[in-house]
Amino acid sequence: MSSIAKDNEGYLKNLADWSEVAAEEIAAAEGIDLTDAHWEVIKLLRDVHQEFQHTPITRVFVKLMGDRLGKDKGRSIYLMKLFPETPMRKSCKIAGLPKPTNCM
Repeated sequence: MSSIAKDNEGYLKNLADWSEVAAEEIAAAEGIDLTDAHWEVIKLLRDVHQEFQHTPITRVFVKLMGDRLGKDKGRSIYLMKLFPETPMRKSCKIAGLPKPTNCM
């Protein structure tokens, strides 16, 4: 794995260190093989973080997914299928964003 600095939970210490290669490495460590559907969510997460300077709570993000990616993708089950167990934690980690504040 690369030498990019991460915290003890695997989140990037410096958001500027993110790249698609870093995302692939983090995803592999999480047991996720990134598909176009994953990249769509990752890019939206990064755009939302850039726009609002924080990561929204799951419910708000799922609504944004529906608004921006299509109604069929605006469901929490869709996010859960892509990023099992802890969808916001895993998707934010892979997107190179800080751990969501509502996740302990």
